[in-house]
Amino acid sequence: MTEGPPGPTIIALMWPMFIGMIALISYSLVDTWFVGRIGTLELAAVAFTFPVAFIINAISIGLGIGTSSVASRLFGAGEIDKIQRITTHSAMLALGIGLILLTIGLNTIEPVFRLLGADETTLPLIEQYMSIYYFGSVALIVPMIGNSVLRASGDAKTPSMLMTAGALLNVPLDYIFIFGFGPVPAMYLEGAAIATVIANALVGSVSFGIVYFRDHLIRWQNEDLPLIFDSWRRIFHVGIPAMASSLVAPLTTAFITWQVSQFGQEAVAGFGVAARIEGMSLMALMALSAAITPYAGQNYGAGQYQRVMDGMKYAYRWCIVYGLLVAVCLFLTSAYIGGLFTESETAISTVNMHLRLVPWSYCFLGISMVSVSAFNAVGKPKPAMLISMTRTILIYAPLAFILAALLGLPGVFLAAFLANIISGSLGFAWFRTVFLTYLDKEPETEAA
Repeated sequence: MTEGPPGPTIIALMWPMFIGMIALISYSLVDTWFVGRIGTLELAAVAFTFPVAFIINAISIGLGIGTSSVASRLFGAGEIDKIQRITTHSAMLALGIGLILLTIGLNTIEPVFRLLGADETTLPLIEQYMSIYYFGSVALIVPMIGNSVLRASGDAKTPSMLMTAGALLNVPLDYIFIFGFGPVPAMYLEGAAIATVIANALVGSVSFGIVYFRDHLIRWQNEDLPLIFDSWRRIFHVGIPAMASSLVAPLTTAFITWQVSQFGQEAVAGFGVAARIEGMSLMALMALSAAITPYAGQNYGAGQYQRVMDGMKYAYRWCIVYGLLVAVCLFLTSAYIGGLFTESETAISTVNMHLRLVPWSYCFLGISMVSVSAFNAVGKPKPAMLISMTRTILIYAPLAFILAALLGLPGVFLAAFLANIISGSLGFAWFRTVFLTYLDKEPETEAA
């Protein structure tokens, strides 16, 4: 990653991640389609669970970003022994956090989802789903550490294969446990949760095995607590701000879900479908921002600062072209997409409103995501956190509240559109300003 033209290097990292994300989002859409066949209430119940699922993902992503940031700079500096230590201690940390999330989640299902706007028709369904789903927390968080280290080393293919395998495994498991097959009875919404937990556990076991047996990045030996705490401090230096940024997004989504619920449960179902479509549309930008982390981190660790900036320029141009192409496609097809998932006119109308406006801001959202990843990669987590929080807390949530009161449901989507544009502009200007002044400086030894 420290040699050759930046563009091909970034794309070589991006495409395996993109393929893995396609598989994951495709499974997510298939899962939504399966649940939609059960009923609109079940679809709305799953939509209510998105914010909580995002919180669990945000915690795992934050730990992964912290680990990847430290590991990529260590790879660039050639510090293999320290990489083993960081990977081992990260896995220990992830296991502990996963168990804590499981305990908290199982004991807070009813109060949390009542706060999100669930009523007596959807709450029992949510309890059925989440009482099983929470057991997948450990299986979700621990593999994230291994995959992050693999990407930091430049191996994007193995994590992609694992993501794809998990998604492909989920589809038949979904069908078997939701609708029943052979000796397995139909379990409907509970079956969807069981399928997810089983798939995550199997893929997580394989991921850990690769990191341990193939790449020897896990070491078991007696180490002093100060050394473990030092590893955790390095991870948390980037991981906590990244986690905070990632947590703000689902908390904002929770607020937006509550805001949408004021217009009816069927509107929530439509919002859930639009969120899945948005996730699929943004996966190339997410893959690009994920590729920037090891690219920027390794080149920063090797002292090649101008190469970091050249890679960012390429990534920004890519965001603009891709974002505009997606916006055109969704604008032309939005009237048909909602009908693929539900027969509710209200839900279909909600999907249409979202997809005809918000995608026009995706190019700015991509620029924001790339800037955040680059700041985290070079050990500058505070600007990354502030860019993310500006979009969600300072702009999206307040604007959604105000514009929903003035314009109704379309105001919520207008708020998302404006928030993406402002955060993208901020991310571009901030990274360029900070990093241009940093080109002549030495890398920070502690952060590396």
